[in-house]
Amino acid sequence: GHGVTPSTICSVEDVLDMGYVIAGEKVTSTFKIQNTSTLTLRYSIQLDSLSSTRDKDWQRLPSFITSSLQRTEFVGTQNYNGLSVFSIFPTEGEIVAGKSQDFTVTFSPDHNSLYYSDHLKVVLFGKKTAHVIHLKGAARDHPMFVEGGVPLDVPIESLAVTLPASSQEALKGGNVIHICLELQEPVKSILLILEYMEGESSPVPATAELKVGAIQTAQFASKKNVEFSFDNLPLLQQKGFTLESGKGTVERGQVKRVRVSWVPPADFEADGPLLVTALLTLQGDIKESYRVLFMAKVVSAY
Repeated sequence: GHGVTPSTICSVEDVLDMGYVIAGEKVTSTFKIQNTSTLTLRYSIQLDSLSSTRDKDWQRLPSFITSSLQRTEFVGTQNYNGLSVFSIFPTEGEIVAGKSQDFTVTFSPDHNSLYYSDHLKVVLFGKKTAHVIHLKGAARDHPMFVEGGVPLDVPIESLAVTLPASSQEALKGGNVIHICLELQEPVKSILLILEYMEGESSPVPATAELKVGAIQTAQFASKKNVEFSFDNLPLLQQKGFTLESGKGTVERGQVKRVRVSWVPPADFEADGPLLVTALLTLQGDIKESYRVLFMAKVVSAY
């Protein structure tokens, strides 16, 4: 007999990002697996969110409260309705030698979250894992988003219910009322870190980037583009920050990259990082605000 090693090529490597979708809508993407071996391959598609050990895995402490600083949870936010947020078709079958198979991934989130995530495995003959793909996506209630910077939140949703303002008045104790008010704070924070390399023969400005996007959707009657603007621009400029676009407009289905650069000003004292705050305002079908923290520091090149 002849021993043959199964071999395949996948059109997607590591991550399949479905992007931003309006909650309640769907988006699809495809990838292809080619059978490059000389025998017919029997395959099945497995999702970690549908694993029989899922409940046991969720009993472990999440990484953000353990020693690990990296986000290692592959199964993230799931739908409230109990249906899988990611679905695959087909889920099993055969690929003849030399042929390929197309797979369709559907992303259908039912509520607002930035951390929809799952792990897809292509398994051959029920035993050998040929490919592993990290599926990810985000959903918004309104057709606008801001992306970039260092995450200042956690990738796991809380099960706590935030009480409405009318219920807060009935609560006794200042601490409880203070916490509820903080949970309802509408302004989200984004941290941008810019590191300027000191000591290089040809120093270059420290850079960072934000993305302002407008989601393509037919759900909202208004077809207005998304407008954005930063305040506090004179202070940012005084402290050495330069914004490529202090304000602008983003058309539906497009993303605007806002590049930020920093050079230490003449009066900068390198005894600690420099921190300047500016408010980023988005105007579309609603108005949203983000508190952007510009943190700059000088790092030695040696």
